[in-house]
Amino acid sequence: MNILVTGGTGYIGSHTIVELIANGHEVSVVDNLANSSVGVISRIKKITGKEPKLYTFDLCDKEATSNLFKKNSFDAVIHFAGLKAVGESVQLPLTYYENNLLSTISLLNAMLDNDVDRLIFSSSATVYGSTDTTRYRETLPAGHDISNPYGRTKYMIEEMIKDIGNANDSFEATILRYFNPIGAHESGEIGENPLGLPNNLMPFITQVATGKREELLIFGNDYPTEDGTCKRDFIHVVDLARGHVAALKKSSPGTHIYNLGSGIPTSVLQLVNTFSSISGKSIKYRFTSRREGDLAEFYADPSKAELELGWKVEKSIEDMCRDTWNWQLKNPNGYDR
Repeated sequence: MNILVTGGTGYIGSHTIVELIANGHEVSVVDNLANSSVGVISRIKKITGKEPKLYTFDLCDKEATSNLFKKNSFDAVIHFAGLKAVGESVQLPLTYYENNLLSTISLLNAMLDNDVDRLIFSSSATVYGSTDTTRYRETLPAGHDISNPYGRTKYMIEEMIKDIGNANDSFEATILRYFNPIGAHESGEIGENPLGLPNNLMPFITQVATGKREELLIFGNDYPTEDGTCKRDFIHVVDLARGHVAALKKSSPGTHIYNLGSGIPTSVLQLVNTFSSISGKSIKYRFTSRREGDLAEFYADPSKAELELGWKVEKSIEDMCRDTWNWQLKNPNGYDR
C-alpha cells in the first residue's frame, strides 16, 4: 500500500514509518517541520534502506494539500500532524484550534475529493476527560471536562471523523487513543527530540542525567499511590508504532476506536528509579506542589486492540529506559549530533 503520513518527521510518526516500511508499504510524508527535523528522513533510510518522499508544507494550506492528492495515488492516510503541547495549548488556545482543526479539515477535504477513504488518526487518552475510573475503556464517554484545548481539538477531530463516516459508507477510519509514549528505536538513530523546553517527563529525566538540567521537578508526592507520585501508562514508542500497522491490516467500514497503552500503571518515581538503574546515573529530583488537572492514576484497558487487531505491547519499562538512554548517548544534541 502507498501510505501518506502527515507529521511523519515527528517522534511517533518517524517510528511508525520505520514499521510501515518493514511491512512492505510505500511511504510519503508531509510535514511543515515546525517541531521536527528534516534529518529524520536520512535516519529512517539508514534503518530501513528506503527513503520516504518528503513534502514540506503546512496542511492548513488547502491548495498545496489538494495538489498533493491530485498528483499522487494514496491508499490510506495516517494523520499525526498537529500541535501537541498540553501546557502551551492552555496559553495559546486559538493557535491550537486554528492549526489542529483547519489542517485536519484541509486533509479530509482532499481525501474525500480524491476518493481516499482510509484514515488512521493519532488521538489521545486526554479525550476521556474527567472520569471516576482509573482503567480507561473505549466505552467510557469522551469529551466531558477535558482540561486543555489540545485535548479538546483531539475530541473535535474524532467527532468530525465519525460524522464523515456516517455520511460516507465507503469511509474507513481508525482512531487510536495514545497513553504515554516513551523510548526510542533500538538502533539509537531516531528518538524523541524536543525543541526547547520538553513537554514530557522522559526528556526531562534524560536532560538531568546528562547534566543539561540541574534537577527534575516532580509535581506532588501526596497522591493515594504507593509512593505518593502520579501513576501513568507508559508505552514504548515502537509498540505504539506497530499498533498503527496492525490497524492498517484490519479493513472494515465505519469508525473504530482503540486504546494503545500497556495497561500497566507506573509511577513517576518508579520510572525515575528504573532509568537511574539502567543508565547508572543518579537523577536529582525535588518534589513541588501538585499540578492543576493531574489525576492520581489512569491507564489503558488495551484488550479491545488485542482482540480485534491482534496487537499488544511487547516491551517493558526497562526496554523504554534502555532505548531512551541509548538514543541520548548517541545523540546528545538530538538530530544535530
